[in-house]
Amino acid sequence: MANMTSSVSASRIAAELGSAPLDEIEALVERYFEDPRVQVAKACERALRRLERERAERDRVDAMYRTMAELGGPGVVVGVDEVGRGSVAGPLTVCAVCLPDEPRIWGVNDSKQLSPQRRCLLAARIAEVATAIGICHIPASRIDEMGMARSLRAAVAGAVSDTGLDPDCVLMDGNPLGAVPHERNVVHGDAKVACIAAASIVAKVTRDELMVELDSEYPGYHLAQSKGYASPEHIAAIREHGLSPVHRASFCGNFLETATLF
Repeated sequence: MANMTSSVSASRIAAELGSAPLDEIEALVERYFEDPRVQVAKACERALRRLERERAERDRVDAMYRTMAELGGPGVVVGVDEVGRGSVAGPLTVCAVCLPDEPRIWGVNDSKQLSPQRRCLLAARIAEVATAIGICHIPASRIDEMGMARSLRAAVAGAVSDTGLDPDCVLMDGNPLGAVPHERNVVHGDAKVACIAAASIVAKVTRDELMVELDSEYPGYHLAQSKGYASPEHIAAIREHGLSPVHRASFCGNFLETATLF
């Protein structure tokens, strides 16, 4: 085998192994594993480790789809998640996503486990694959009026309605809300159920983009960086400038003696 591969440079073989599709790695390693060159041997080891990682990742995602099917049943299933509940500025955002069983969205996960770049890539993939996506924003002024519990129920109902579907099951991350019919709640569902994870990703990406827009409209509050959460810089800006129209006055009492509007 070494004689058959010695005419090919070690760097070329390493590049081939490094870029090979998963379903070709084992055959390539079998072709090159007797090559005596250290660079080839190390490239084979790296390729096998990559294959092991990717198989484990695919097993994880497959399990999320199986859980979606087991909990959701045979009808129309929608996954729901929220972002911005603990923010002091900006909206509460809820997303609802209906996913087909195929094609799989490899890499789907709880949005908190993903980098911003990975979230954006996955959100684009979800938009391509999803049967339906619904979004609902509850602005700061309504949160102050209704309180968070009512706002969350309204946002969930709005997001599910925005899908245009009449779901047989709505799988939701967290505790029971009673916001929509056929609701089924899954603690840590964003890490367990494919459609809830997809909803968490789209909700996060959508709200983050909105907070960047609000930062340009209300500069000085560090909204793009903090995403509306109570970072030290954000709190200092509120104390200096008062509250803007996108701040939740009912959430800011801990660091403002008098909440004044911008």
